[in-house]
Amino acid sequence: MNKQEFLDALERRIADLPRYDVEERMRFYAEMIEDRMEEGCDEEEAVAQIGSVEEIAAQILAEKSLGKIVTTEKIKVPKRLSTWEIVLLCLGAPIWLSLGVAAFSVLLSLYAVLWSLVIAAWSVFGSLIGVAVSGVGASVVFFCQGSGYVGAAMIGAALICAGLSVFLYFGCKAATKGTLILARGVIVGIKKCFAKREGV
Repeated sequence: MNKQEFLDALERRIADLPRYDVEERMRFYAEMIEDRMEEGCDEEEAVAQIGSVEEIAAQILAEKSLGKIVTTEKIKVPKRLSTWEIVLLCLGAPIWLSLGVAAFSVLLSLYAVLWSLVIAAWSVFGSLIGVAVSGVGASVVFFCQGSGYVGAAMIGAALICAGLSVFLYFGCKAATKGTLILARGVIVGIKKCFAKREGV
């Protein structure tokens, strides 16, 4: 993908942003590509180093603040509720309010559990690294004491732990990234609930 194809694809994906935001992003990424080309990269390599259009567009859209949405887009004014609707809302408040609090609590708990799993995975990764380093140190001690078989077994165990830690690192990294993307998606969804565009 060359520079112009990259910029055209990115512009299509962020076309819903205010025009000045789109133009600012286009200038930014055009300059970034040009800087990499000045450093010696060819055009396609410079574009590839920046990342995929889909990830960049998703990040740009997620970073759009609620303030910008409110100030640059018209907000739909909700219709006024009639008296009977207000009465029904008040009478049903014990039910819908309890259900809302319960749903929010469940979602918050699930989110906390998700992060707990990610943190636990990183802890296991750290433990494997620690065991690998300790195993190498212990094997040296056993070799010095004349216990060659035990020392060799310790080195083998250390290598296994080191190998497992490499695989676990990529898994932890992907899990952390996925959780952050999920959190960003939830925040964007909440923003859209509070600030809907006119005509959508």
